[in-house]
Amino acid sequence: MWRLIRRSQVAFVHDVIMAAISFPLALYLRVGDALPYFVPQNMVLATLGFAVLSGGIFWLFGLYRGIWRYASLNDLSRIAKAVTLAIAVLFAVLFLTTRLDWLPRSAPVIQWFLLMALLGGPRLAYRVIKDRSVSRALAKQGESRIPILLIGAGDESEAFIRETRRSALAPFEVVGIVGLTDGRVGRKMHGVQVYDTVDNLEATLERLEKSRWQHRPRKLVLTGNALRHPDVGKWVEIADRRGLVLSRLPKLGDLRDGISDPLQIRPVAIEDLLGRPEARLDREKVRNMIAGRRVLVTGAGGSIGSELVRQIASYAPAHICLFDAGEYNLYAIDMEMSEKHPDLPRYSVLGDVRDRVRLDQVFAIEKPDIVFHAAAYKHVPLVEHNPNEGILTNTIGTRNVAEACRAADVETMVLISTDKAVNPANVMGASKRLAECYCQALETLSDEERGKTRFVTVRFGNVLGSTGSVVPLFRRQLEAGGPLTVTHEGITRYFMTIAEAVELVLQAAVMGRQGVTAGGKIFVLDMGRPVKIVDLARQMILLAGLRPGTDVEIKVTGLRPGEKLYEELFHDSEPPQPTATDGVLLAAPRVLDYSLIKSVLEELAESAQARNSVRTLELVSQLVPEFQPPEISVSSILAQQQAEIASRATEAS
Repeated sequence: MWRLIRRSQVAFVHDVIMAAISFPLALYLRVGDALPYFVPQNMVLATLGFAVLSGGIFWLFGLYRGIWRYASLNDLSRIAKAVTLAIAVLFAVLFLTTRLDWLPRSAPVIQWFLLMALLGGPRLAYRVIKDRSVSRALAKQGESRIPILLIGAGDESEAFIRETRRSALAPFEVVGIVGLTDGRVGRKMHGVQVYDTVDNLEATLERLEKSRWQHRPRKLVLTGNALRHPDVGKWVEIADRRGLVLSRLPKLGDLRDGISDPLQIRPVAIEDLLGRPEARLDREKVRNMIAGRRVLVTGAGGSIGSELVRQIASYAPAHICLFDAGEYNLYAIDMEMSEKHPDLPRYSVLGDVRDRVRLDQVFAIEKPDIVFHAAAYKHVPLVEHNPNEGILTNTIGTRNVAEACRAADVETMVLISTDKAVNPANVMGASKRLAECYCQALETLSDEERGKTRFVTVRFGNVLGSTGSVVPLFRRQLEAGGPLTVTHEGITRYFMTIAEAVELVLQAAVMGRQGVTAGGKIFVLDMGRPVKIVDLARQMILLAGLRPGTDVEIKVTGLRPGEKLYEELFHDSEPPQPTATDGVLLAAPRVLDYSLIKSVLEELAESAQARNSVRTLELVSQLVPEFQPPEISVSSILAQQQAEIASRATEAS
């Protein structure tokens, strides 16, 4: 602390002396040998007055809170502002007192440039000296630093190179850059060459390996927009072939917010392989929608539901209700909220969306303004083997929530749907399509019939890391040493991170409240390009530092019941339309008449509650003609029912 105070005092004294020198020196540069003819009293008073004035202004502008070692354009800008103000005040005072009769009019201009040089020059010289000393230290330990090749020639690369040059303890040495475009190819960044574009990555690596002047790179490091490039998966394989480690820098936003160390290099995560462009989001509109309102989230303990709760809590709602049928999941998200948002009023409710009485009770007590309905069964094979349970939760549960919203005058209900609802080949997809149809039908009613509630449906594909998804499965299989199981070599899926999906759901909710979905339209999130699951498995093995087929096997197990080779986001009859939000599209699928779907769902509920699987599937296929249960499924269900009846008869006897 004493050293810091002493250094700032030395810098302050230095600047005051420079300010005092600048006035007579500026006059001398202007008038030369005529300077002795000026009135000494005026010269002394102006010099001393300017020194005192400058000292106060320099301190006020914080010129001594910075460190000369890291002097930058920001410091130069502060010096320029302080010098400008000090000289302006000096000559304003002299004009009022002496009318400047004895001073040349060009003197303030000369003094401004002179004082800028006197203040900025020593700072620049100090930084150059320190940088050279660091460079000498780096040269001595050059062999111990890890040579890396940066992918991307943007601001993140510049910041990283600058930090490695400043710190003698930096463990990395940047030996080259490849750009995402050819705009900076052939130029240098802090002395580091931008060799080529990423299209010629392998050629650049060969060039560096053969160079006598550069070290061979041992790491490829992604920066900035490279993290969202569609060829990230390709770079993983290039790095593996050449025995390199693929890593990434923290985002520039994290550096600005102080979240990350500029010299920190992280492993590439599976989320980085999606190659998705960053959507431009209007979070202020989301805040205006949620702040001060009461929000209820069904399925609050699930993957999507819990992320909805986290993001909603950050927008300062008046109250949030967490509704879930799973005790542990509800407990986990409730404890997280108590730790991260202790002052946020909340209520955690154990309840099932199948139970209309429970829903009505909760809605009457909580009086939510906005409801996000994320509760669902989503595991395709399990729902395929338990069709009645899937229908009761996904379809009848959605109907119950929608009717509870109407009865409680909820402003907006947002249904979380799935791409499996498009041309559904399984019960899970068909059950979610029926849920979409019910909310669509409600949205087509007149304001008097529908009531106050707007019904918004958002459809998207798989989210990375969600319960039951392929990525956690692959991670568990990797930890166990393999093999990684893939149901078919050609199977593809759309992927998105949970956080991004929920952000776009909130954006869609804002638009839905404005009537964009009138007539039964639904929102569909732009999921980018579909990903081959076998490629995902291979890349996860590579990121773990292992070799596919050698260290860890990939085993093809065959398609599961109800599983499709590829998913679709849109039906052929619902061409997408863009919206005001990047990443959110609008579709207009077939809409059922409300009275028809209401009556059929009543019969469907009775059938499912009676566990009459054959009748349940028949009713589903009537409403969703794209879904046709295979004969083998119906026969197996009949056999299962007969076996259950026989078992009960045996127990009774």
